[in-house]
Amino acid sequence: MEIKPINKKLKLYGFNNLTKTLSFNFFDVAYAMNQEKNKEYIEYIDEEYNADRLVKILTDVSKIIGANVLNIANTDYDPQGASVTMLVAENQVVNEGEVINMEDSESPGPSVDSVVAHLDKSHITVHTYPENHPDKGISTFRADIDVSTCGEISPLKALNYLITSFEPDIAYIDYRVRGFTRDVKGKKYFIDHKINSIQNYMTGKTREMYQMMDVNVYQEKIFHTKMILREFDLDHYLFGTEKKDLDPKDRKKIKKRLQKEMLEIFYGRNMPKI
Repeated sequence: MEIKPINKKLKLYGFNNLTKTLSFNFFDVAYAMNQEKNKEYIEYIDEEYNADRLVKILTDVSKIIGANVLNIANTDYDPQGASVTMLVAENQVVNEGEVINMEDSESPGPSVDSVVAHLDKSHITVHTYPENHPDKGISTFRADIDVSTCGEISPLKALNYLITSFEPDIAYIDYRVRGFTRDVKGKKYFIDHKINSIQNYMTGKTREMYQMMDVNVYQEKIFHTKMILREFDLDHYLFGTEKKDLDPKDRKKIKKRLQKEMLEIFYGRNMPKI
Protein backbone atom coordinates (compact mmCIF):
# COMPACT_ATOMS: atom_id res chain seq x y z
CA MET A 1 0.00 0.00 0.00
CA GLU A 2 1.38 3.40 -1.01
CA ILE A 3 0.37 6.57 0.78
CA LYS A 4 -1.67 8.75 -1.53
CA PRO A 5 -0.38 12.30 -1.93
CA ILE A 6 -2.69 14.95 -0.51
CA ASN A 7 -3.69 18.09 -2.38
CA LYS A 8 -0.81 20.07 -3.82
CA LYS A 9 -2.00 23.17 -1.95
CA LEU A 10 -3.80 23.00 1.38
CA LYS A 11 -5.30 25.75 3.49
CA LEU A 12 -4.86 24.96 7.17
CA TYR A 13 -6.96 25.97 10.13
CA GLY A 14 -4.40 27.08 12.69
CA PHE A 15 -0.84 25.77 12.50
CA ASN A 16 0.44 22.38 11.41
CA ASN A 17 0.21 19.96 14.39
CA LEU A 18 1.99 17.01 12.77
CA THR A 19 4.98 15.63 14.67
CA LYS A 20 7.70 13.99 12.58
CA THR A 21 10.53 12.01 14.16
CA LEU A 22 13.60 10.61 12.44
CA SER A 23 15.65 8.19 14.57
CA PHE A 24 19.03 6.63 13.79
CA ASN A 25 21.15 3.86 15.26
CA PHE A 26 24.58 4.13 13.60
CA PHE A 27 27.15 1.35 14.14
CA ASP A 28 30.89 1.36 13.48
CA VAL A 29 32.81 -1.92 13.80
CA ALA A 30 36.57 -2.39 14.23
CA TYR A 31 39.07 -5.14 15.01
CA ALA A 32 42.15 -4.72 17.22
CA MET A 33 44.79 -7.40 17.72
CA ASN A 34 44.99 -7.04 21.51
CA GLN A 35 43.36 -5.33 24.49
CA GLU A 36 45.77 -2.42 24.31
CA LYS A 37 44.72 -1.67 20.74
CA ASN A 38 41.08 -2.15 21.72
CA LYS A 39 41.52 0.49 24.40
CA GLU A 40 43.18 2.82 21.89
CA TYR A 41 40.26 2.38 19.51
CA ILE A 42 37.74 3.31 22.21
CA GLU A 43 39.84 6.35 23.10
CA TYR A 44 40.03 7.33 19.42
CA ILE A 45 36.25 7.05 18.97
CA ASP A 46 35.63 8.89 22.21
CA GLU A 47 37.74 11.78 20.96
CA GLU A 48 36.45 11.68 17.38
CA TYR A 49 32.84 11.89 18.58
CA ASN A 50 33.21 13.96 21.73
CA ALA A 51 30.47 16.27 22.93
CA ASP A 52 31.89 19.31 21.12
CA ARG A 53 31.96 17.53 17.75
CA LEU A 54 28.43 16.23 18.32
CA VAL A 55 27.21 19.73 19.15
CA LYS A 56 28.65 20.90 15.82
CA ILE A 57 26.87 18.08 13.93
CA LEU A 58 23.52 18.75 15.61
CA THR A 59 23.86 22.50 15.08
CA ASP A 60 24.33 21.78 11.37
CA VAL A 61 21.23 19.55 11.49
CA SER A 62 19.17 22.37 13.01
CA LYS A 63 20.25 24.68 10.17
CA ILE A 64 19.46 22.07 7.52
CA ILE A 65 15.91 21.46 8.79
CA GLY A 66 15.36 25.18 9.35
CA ALA A 67 15.19 25.36 13.16
CA ASN A 68 16.66 27.75 15.70
CA VAL A 69 18.62 26.33 18.65
CA LEU A 70 17.12 27.47 21.97
CA ASN A 71 19.18 25.42 24.41
CA ILE A 72 22.05 22.90 24.38
CA ALA A 73 22.91 20.36 27.09
CA ASN A 74 25.98 18.23 26.48
CA THR A 75 28.40 16.06 28.42
CA ASP A 76 31.31 13.67 27.95
CA TYR A 77 31.05 10.58 30.15
CA ASP A 78 33.74 8.84 32.16
CA PRO A 79 35.14 6.44 31.03
CA GLN A 80 33.55 6.84 27.59
CA GLY A 81 30.58 8.09 25.60
CA ALA A 82 28.89 11.45 25.13
CA SER A 83 25.39 12.95 24.99
CA VAL A 84 23.96 16.11 23.47
CA THR A 85 20.38 17.37 23.68
CA MET A 86 19.14 20.44 21.81
CA LEU A 87 15.82 22.20 22.21
CA VAL A 88 14.99 23.87 18.93
CA ALA A 89 12.30 26.30 17.80
CA GLU A 90 10.15 25.21 14.90
CA ASN A 91 10.30 27.73 12.13
CA GLN A 92 6.72 28.49 11.28
CA VAL A 93 3.27 28.98 12.69
CA VAL A 94 0.74 28.77 9.90
CA ASN A 95 -2.11 31.24 10.28
CA GLU A 96 -5.71 30.28 9.58
CA GLY A 97 -6.31 30.11 5.87
CA GLU A 98 -2.61 30.23 4.98
CA VAL A 99 -1.67 28.16 1.94
CA ILE A 100 0.99 25.44 2.25
CA ASN A 101 2.53 24.13 -0.96
CA MET A 102 2.71 20.33 -0.90
CA GLU A 103 4.30 19.83 -4.33
CA ASP A 104 7.90 19.20 -3.24
CA SER A 105 7.97 15.47 -2.45
CA GLU A 106 11.78 15.36 -2.64
CA SER A 107 12.20 17.75 0.31
CA PRO A 108 9.11 17.61 2.54
CA GLY A 109 8.35 20.89 4.26
CA PRO A 110 9.39 24.40 3.28
CA SER A 111 12.90 25.63 2.72
CA VAL A 112 14.89 27.40 5.42
CA ASP A 113 13.93 30.68 3.75
CA SER A 114 10.26 30.23 4.63
CA VAL A 115 10.66 30.95 8.36
CA VAL A 116 7.83 33.13 9.64
CA ALA A 117 7.60 32.43 13.39
CA HIS A 118 8.74 30.11 16.20
CA LEU A 119 7.04 27.15 17.82
CA ASP A 120 9.07 25.71 20.71
CA LYS A 121 8.15 22.04 20.40
CA SER A 122 11.10 20.18 18.94
CA HIS A 123 14.37 18.57 19.93
CA ILE A 124 17.47 16.89 18.58
CA THR A 125 19.45 14.40 20.67
CA VAL A 126 22.49 12.17 20.27
CA HIS A 127 24.00 9.58 22.62
CA THR A 128 27.12 7.49 21.92
CA TYR A 129 27.95 4.00 23.16
CA PRO A 130 31.50 2.66 22.58
CA GLU A 131 32.08 -0.94 23.72
CA ASN A 132 34.23 -3.98 22.98
CA HIS A 133 34.11 -7.76 22.98
CA PRO A 134 35.82 -9.35 26.03
CA ASP A 135 38.05 -11.70 24.04
CA LYS A 136 37.37 -11.62 20.26
CA GLY A 137 39.19 -8.37 19.42
CA ILE A 138 36.06 -6.66 18.16
CA SER A 139 34.99 -3.16 19.20
CA THR A 140 31.81 -1.37 18.23
CA PHE A 141 30.65 2.21 18.39
CA ARG A 142 26.96 3.12 18.37
CA ALA A 143 25.43 6.57 18.02
CA ASP A 144 21.69 7.02 18.66
CA ILE A 145 20.20 10.16 17.16
CA ASP A 146 16.65 11.54 17.28
CA VAL A 147 15.49 14.53 15.25
CA SER A 148 11.91 15.46 16.15
CA THR A 149 9.98 18.36 14.65
CA CYS A 150 6.44 19.66 14.97
CA GLY A 151 4.94 21.43 12.01
CA GLU A 152 5.46 21.53 8.29
CA ILE A 153 9.24 21.15 8.11
CA SER A 154 10.65 17.65 8.14
CA PRO A 155 13.70 16.01 9.74
CA LEU A 156 14.10 14.01 6.52
CA LYS A 157 16.05 16.99 5.19
CA ALA A 158 18.90 16.01 7.52
CA LEU A 159 18.95 12.36 6.49
CA ASN A 160 21.85 12.44 4.02
CA TYR A 161 23.94 14.86 6.08
CA LEU A 162 23.81 12.55 9.10
CA ILE A 163 24.66 9.46 7.07
CA THR A 164 27.71 11.16 5.55
CA SER A 165 28.76 12.65 8.92
CA PHE A 166 28.96 9.24 10.62
CA GLU A 167 29.65 6.97 7.61
CA PRO A 168 28.24 3.94 9.46
CA ASP A 169 28.99 0.31 8.69
CA ILE A 170 25.43 -0.57 9.72
CA ALA A 171 22.45 1.68 10.40
CA TYR A 172 18.85 1.42 11.57
CA ILE A 173 16.70 4.38 10.52
CA ASP A 174 13.11 5.00 11.66
CA TYR A 175 10.70 7.71 10.55
CA ARG A 176 7.25 8.28 12.00
CA VAL A 177 4.55 10.91 11.57
CA ARG A 178 2.19 11.40 14.53
CA GLY A 179 -0.96 13.41 15.12
CA PHE A 180 -2.97 15.32 12.54
CA THR A 181 -3.66 18.79 11.24
CA ARG A 182 -6.87 20.30 9.86
CA ASP A 183 -7.78 22.31 6.83
CA VAL A 184 -10.10 25.31 7.05
CA LYS A 185 -13.15 23.04 6.66
CA GLY A 186 -12.07 20.86 9.59
CA LYS A 187 -10.90 17.84 7.59
CA LYS A 188 -8.03 15.97 9.24
CA TYR A 189 -4.72 15.31 7.47
CA PHE A 190 -2.48 12.66 9.04
CA ILE A 191 0.49 13.27 6.75
CA ASP A 192 1.48 16.27 4.62
CA HIS A 193 3.98 14.77 2.17
CA LYS A 194 4.47 11.74 -0.06
CA ILE A 195 6.61 8.85 1.19
CA ASN A 196 6.65 5.09 0.71
CA SER A 197 10.20 4.46 1.98
CA ILE A 198 12.99 6.32 3.76
CA GLN A 199 15.12 5.25 0.82
CA ASN A 200 13.18 7.74 -1.35
CA TYR A 201 15.12 10.53 0.38
CA MET A 202 18.61 9.01 0.17
CA THR A 203 21.16 9.93 -2.45
CA GLY A 204 21.94 7.50 -5.25
CA LYS A 205 25.48 7.14 -3.90
CA THR A 206 24.19 5.97 -0.51
CA ARG A 207 21.83 3.46 -2.10
CA GLU A 208 24.73 2.08 -4.14
CA MET A 209 27.01 1.74 -1.10
CA TYR A 210 24.56 -0.09 1.16
CA GLN A 211 22.41 -3.19 1.07
CA MET A 212 19.04 -2.12 2.48
CA MET A 213 15.92 -3.69 3.93
CA ASP A 214 12.59 -2.00 4.64
CA VAL A 215 9.87 -2.78 7.18
CA ASN A 216 7.09 -0.23 6.66
CA VAL A 217 3.60 0.12 8.15
CA TYR A 218 2.10 2.62 5.72
CA GLN A 219 -1.31 3.00 7.34
CA GLU A 220 0.37 3.92 10.65
CA LYS A 221 2.91 6.28 9.02
CA ILE A 222 5.81 4.17 10.34
CA PHE A 223 8.85 3.61 8.12
CA HIS A 224 11.94 1.57 8.94
CA THR A 225 15.08 1.01 6.86
CA LYS A 226 18.19 -0.86 7.92
CA MET A 227 21.40 -0.85 5.92
CA ILE A 228 24.81 -2.50 5.82
CA LEU A 229 27.81 -1.75 3.61
CA ARG A 230 27.92 -3.88 0.46
CA GLU A 231 31.70 -3.94 0.10
CA PHE A 232 33.93 -5.57 2.70
CA ASP A 233 37.54 -4.37 2.81
CA LEU A 234 39.41 -5.84 5.78
CA ASP A 235 41.71 -2.81 6.00
CA HIS A 236 38.64 -0.64 6.66
CA TYR A 237 38.03 -2.51 9.92
CA LEU A 238 41.55 -3.15 11.23
CA PHE A 239 42.70 -0.72 13.92
CA GLY A 240 46.42 -0.34 14.55
CA THR A 241 47.49 -2.86 11.90
CA GLU A 242 47.11 -3.58 8.18
CA LYS A 243 45.92 -6.58 6.22
CA LYS A 244 49.32 -6.99 4.57
CA ASP A 245 50.90 -7.55 8.01
CA LEU A 246 48.66 -10.56 8.76
CA ASP A 247 49.21 -14.11 7.62
CA PRO A 248 46.41 -15.60 5.46
CA LYS A 249 45.07 -17.75 8.30
CA ASP A 250 44.63 -14.75 10.59
CA ARG A 251 43.07 -12.70 7.81
CA LYS A 252 40.45 -15.37 7.23
CA LYS A 253 39.68 -15.76 10.94
CA ILE A 254 39.38 -12.02 11.55
CA LYS A 255 37.23 -11.53 8.44
CA LYS A 256 34.79 -14.21 9.63
CA ARG A 257 34.58 -12.68 13.09
CA LEU A 258 33.90 -9.23 11.71
CA GLN A 259 31.31 -10.39 9.20
CA LYS A 260 29.54 -12.40 11.88
CA GLU A 261 29.47 -9.35 14.17
CA MET A 262 28.11 -7.13 11.43
CA LEU A 263 25.42 -9.57 10.32
CA GLU A 264 24.29 -10.07 13.92
CA ILE A 265 23.90 -6.32 14.31
CA PHE A 266 22.13 -6.00 10.95
CA TYR A 267 19.65 -8.83 11.56
CA GLY A 268 19.35 -8.21 15.31
CA ARG A 269 20.06 -11.75 16.45
CA ASN A 270 22.98 -13.96 17.50
CA MET A 271 24.36 -16.43 15.00
CA PRO A 272 26.08 -19.79 15.52
CA LYS A 273 29.66 -19.75 16.73
CA ILE A 274 32.39 -20.00 14.11
